Amino acid sequence: MSGNELPSHARVVIVGGGVMGVGLAYHLAHEGWGNDTVLLEKAELTSGSTWHAAGQITHSISSFGLGKCVDYNIGLYSGVLEAETGQAVTWHGCGSFRLAYTEDEMDWLRHTLSVGRSLGFNIELVGPEKVAELHPFYNLDGVLGALHTPDDGHVDPTNVTMAMAAGARQKGVRIVRNCRATNITQAENGEWVVESEKGTITCEHVVNAGGTYARQMGEWSGLQLPMTSMTHHYFVTEPVPEFQDLGKELPVIRDDRKVSGYIRMEQNRGLIGIYEKENPNSVWHDHCPWEYENWLFDADYDRVMPWLEESLNRMPIFAELGIQRDVHGAISHPPDGNPLIGPAPGVRNYWCCCGTQIGIGWGPGLTRELARWMVHGAADISMREYDPRRFGNYATKNWQVIKAEEDYCLRHEIPFPHFNRLAGRPIKPSPLHDLLKSKGAVHEEVYGFERPRWFARGDVKQRDHYSFRRTPADDMVATEVRAVRERVGIMDVTAFTKVEVAGPDAFALLDRLTANRMPQKAGSITLTHTLNRRGRIELETTIVRMAEDRFYLVCAAFFEQRLLDHLAQQRANEDVQITALSADWSALSLNGPRSRDVLSRCTDADLTNAGFRWLSAQEIIIAGHKIWAFRMSYPGELGWELHMPNAACLDVYTALWAAGEPYGITDYGSFAMNVMRMEKGFKGAGELTNEVTLAEADVLRFARTDKEYLGKDKTLNSDLPWICAYLEIEPDGEIDGHGGEAVMLDGCVVGSTASVVYGHTVSKILAFAYIKPDAATPGTALQVVIHGKPRAARVLGEPAYDPESLLPRTDAILETA
Repeated sequence: MSGNELPSHARVVIVGGGVMGVGLAYHLAHEGWGNDTVLLEKAELTSGSTWHAAGQITHSISSFGLGKCVDYNIGLYSGVLEAETGQAVTWHGCGSFRLAYTEDEMDWLRHTLSVGRSLGFNIELVGPEKVAELHPFYNLDGVLGALHTPDDGHVDPTNVTMAMAAGARQKGVRIVRNCRATNITQAENGEWVVESEKGTITCEHVVNAGGTYARQMGEWSGLQLPMTSMTHHYFVTEPVPEFQDLGKELPVIRDDRKVSGYIRMEQNRGLIGIYEKENPNSVWHDHCPWEYENWLFDADYDRVMPWLEESLNRMPIFAELGIQRDVHGAISHPPDGNPLIGPAPGVRNYWCCCGTQIGIGWGPGLTRELARWMVHGAADISMREYDPRRFGNYATKNWQVIKAEEDYCLRHEIPFPHFNRLAGRPIKPSPLHDLLKSKGAVHEEVYGFERPRWFARGDVKQRDHYSFRRTPADDMVATEVRAVRERVGIMDVTAFTKVEVAGPDAFALLDRLTANRMPQKAGSITLTHTLNRRGRIELETTIVRMAEDRFYLVCAAFFEQRLLDHLAQQRANEDVQITALSADWSALSLNGPRSRDVLSRCTDADLTNAGFRWLSAQEIIIAGHKIWAFRMSYPGELGWELHMPNAACLDVYTALWAAGEPYGITDYGSFAMNVMRMEKGFKGAGELTNEVTLAEADVLRFARTDKEYLGKDKTLNSDLPWICAYLEIEPDGEIDGHGGEAVMLDGCVVGSTASVVYGHTVSKILAFAYIKPDAATPGTALQVVIHGKPRAARVLGEPAYDPESLLPRTDAILETA
């Protein structure tokens, strides 16, 4: 069979021949699936968005997982790929600078430096004089400093893609060009049928790598893949006289504030790329025309002129030159800016490899992880930020456009911690949203739900306060923590995923998918984890046994579709019904030493330890509504979670608030909840990821050895490359850290932080960090690089607050207010 003909069957069919599709083919081949992978491209390779990419890549990135991808990509481009394939790549290793004009920008660079240290990057924070030394033509007026990443560079996008295509072919991948796919459907036996202009091919796995066509391709299969095409300009000047005899290539300049983009050399010319911060241009809201190949739009100078003029001010040697070439092409933007890499929601073996706005910079590393996920069952970096299932059916087309335009405008803004994207909201408000907003709630969006972060009080404004340092919001969070620890607090936790699994075989299904002992009696509760076949953590969930054949599962909001898919796809012949209740049920969390006093005023239920034991559930009546009460507490205090139909939520909240006023009841949000779980040493989603086993996460106490479950053979491995340690870190003013920072032992990097908070109750910075096992012994003195500087740290052997966990189990006598 010739290389341009279709086989009738394959294990994998990839549709789309840009850097993402070809990158996946290359990496699937390296994972052993090359001889059974076929890639279809409707025209020539790279003829979509890839060919017109500027091709830059930088280590200046604050995401730990994405940083791993970037470092891999630079190594691939700078030597590995060409040596392997013999195909020219055209790597320009000129280095780069990211400039800072304000203290907030300097703080961003300092945090990025800390993350870079944990990843072993060649990275340093320098003053303007260093920039001037290596780039004498840039106007540095107002520049305070810069992040210098000398191993950065840029690469020819077409050459890179062709080299990976050559590497894929060498390992057996069949690439069929000029073969447009016309439909993708699933057969009754679960296989995928890909129809094309050259015939039909049936496969076990299908991959949507369609770039700007990916959304409409998803519609063939009944899928809603949220992304929107946004247009981006870059300009190439006439030859620059000062570049003629330079003898070296200047570093790339990333100027987020003045240029909102980048400036670099393009041989002996200048290249200016701009992401305008207003009036973004989205296109093809319905469908990208199939006949568009190597398509560019006419330049819109009016839209980009303020930033183009400033770029000429920053590079005065460009000012008298003409624009020799303008490139105005479309790029996919998902609602939050992160690619869609992983399983499509609700189906088996349909994989997304699309929605990537920075394909050259991010693509190969992400496609390597996707290949590992497909072949082995889990990626080697956390994929939570990229999993396509992070969006639900609330992500309508109109909403996608709103969010993509917002993302485009934020492309060169400071990525502050907890940055709250406000466009297109609210979209899934809880029954308490308006009431809590009137009481000062600042909400965040989680899987479409609006969840309170914190509450503004006194003179503090009801808005987000952004900084890499502490803000007025931290004082409000401290107030909320104190209220829960000393009195009683109430939180709207409606955003939690809520799923019912019922039927004669419900116990059997859940038992073989969870590591812990299942709840044995009606009304009992278990905290457990579901694993994949590599023994890595899929998610953590609480299971409540509501009846003999009915179970109620609660987990983090963003895992809803992941949980539904895991249950449905692992079900064999079990007689079970799986029902998502999240949209129809609300939940409240009532916690604190006076929570029993408050709840007792609203129900006749016996709330003593004898009548309502720890980790048990009962149906009780509050405000005339039957609700489920779970005696459990994420903040680590005496407390209950109350779950109910939406129609009951406002009445129940109102009754609890009235009963709690004599006890000083206070609303609290997710920021306070996170502080309190860290003070209690409870691991969360930042620690429990697909990167790690239960042993590595140090949560083996939730795993049984006397039962069989998916992933058991892998999770009980004692050979641990890292382990999750609990640290206290020396405070230093108003800077606490944000995750990803380097952890050092005797001057050597031994790991990185996962979560960091200031514990208001214990007056300590607390962190979870994945570090080498020999550094994780309690009492070990370490250092954590925060804000670019090392801080003294120590490994803790027990929770910083209530280490014996006596408070949640207290049976204090009910008292009057």
